[in-house]
Amino acid sequence: MIDTRPLKIVAYRRLWISTIITAVGSQLTAVAVPKQVYDLTGSSAWVGIAAGVALVPLLVFGLWGGAIADTVDRRKLLLVTNIGIALSSVLLWAQAAMNVGSVWLVIGLLGLQQVFFAANAPARQASIARLVPAELLPSAGALGSTVMQFGAVLGPLLAGAFMPVVGLSTLYLVDAIALTATVYAVWKLPSMPPLDGVIRRAGLKDVLAGFTYLWAQKVLMASMLLDIIAMVFGMPRALFPEMAQHTFGDPAGGGFALGVLFAAIPVGAVICGLTSGWISNVSRHGVALTLAVVGWGLAIMGFGLAGSLWVAAGFLALAGAADMVSMAFRGAILQSAATDEMRGRMQGVFIVVVAGGPRIADLLHGTGGAAFGTAAAVSVGGLLVVVASVAMVAVLPAIWRYRFTSAS
Repeated sequence: MIDTRPLKIVAYRRLWISTIITAVGSQLTAVAVPKQVYDLTGSSAWVGIAAGVALVPLLVFGLWGGAIADTVDRRKLLLVTNIGIALSSVLLWAQAAMNVGSVWLVIGLLGLQQVFFAANAPARQASIARLVPAELLPSAGALGSTVMQFGAVLGPLLAGAFMPVVGLSTLYLVDAIALTATVYAVWKLPSMPPLDGVIRRAGLKDVLAGFTYLWAQKVLMASMLLDIIAMVFGMPRALFPEMAQHTFGDPAGGGFALGVLFAAIPVGAVICGLTSGWISNVSRHGVALTLAVVGWGLAIMGFGLAGSLWVAAGFLALAGAADMVSMAFRGAILQSAATDEMRGRMQGVFIVVVAGGPRIADLLHGTGGAAFGTAAAVSVGGLLVVVASVAMVAVLPAIWRYRFTSAS
């Protein structure tokens, strides 16, 4: 069973509860944006382009946000950015409700939301190690990942079922309401200023110092490279709208197959998360991370070759289970191997990798699917994950040798 010991810590429990509230709502938007872009343009390539444009503010503000998280009170930063994310969801709802019909407006608002998200996520993740003892970090990571993946299961299923009934704009509105509700939970968190007590403005020097630190920490670098490989080559979500309609028989307005495809990966992750108590007993974090990424690539290959919706969903669920293991150990490595004065910056880079990798994948898979077909784009991507992961570990073997200890 899942290890719930971190929930006995009141502050962490509040942070975790705020994650639950937003889990479903945020996934409604994650389905609504690519669907709206596809409806406006009729092209998976445009879905990929939208993700690529939104990646720019994520890259810039993710790195800067990580530096800010190391130099200010992380609780205050969470409050400001949570409000910004909620307001951007309100604007997405307004443009859809008024039927503006501009794909560039949708992309622009998505980019605005990524600005706030990129500054919020490093502070949120860097706060965990201040709230939870080191030996419980893998369990805390599993708890957080499980509820996020639960939202990613329920959200897409609800989106697929209710979009034809209530309309796409309502999905944005529900997300905005859910995001607003998290502000109170964040307000109740304890103050988390820098450990040296010095609050200052973060600049380019702080960002560059983070990269210097990362270059010297080969284990951290390898863990992030593994995630880049998995997400860039092996995340085919940009093709889900086209595959749902043309491969698995959905109507043009969206339907059941679209919800199943978006939900299948999180389903596997949730099932794995609910049985993740064993994670805290594993000390070879690097080995577990590497094997999980290879397993992800093999499962994505199977999805690309599947001709049935339920077989495809089964392979995606296996990929989700592998991703759950990967997230738990990758997060634990980052929390334990980085010092607190660098943890925000490492989380900033980490967020850029985690959120940016799939957006690059959207661009690659969207254009690749349009050029070579969806099955070829997905299966070749999965194969590249396996090959590149093995090659990366051969170049940076420190990740394979990494063992967690409470003093690491």
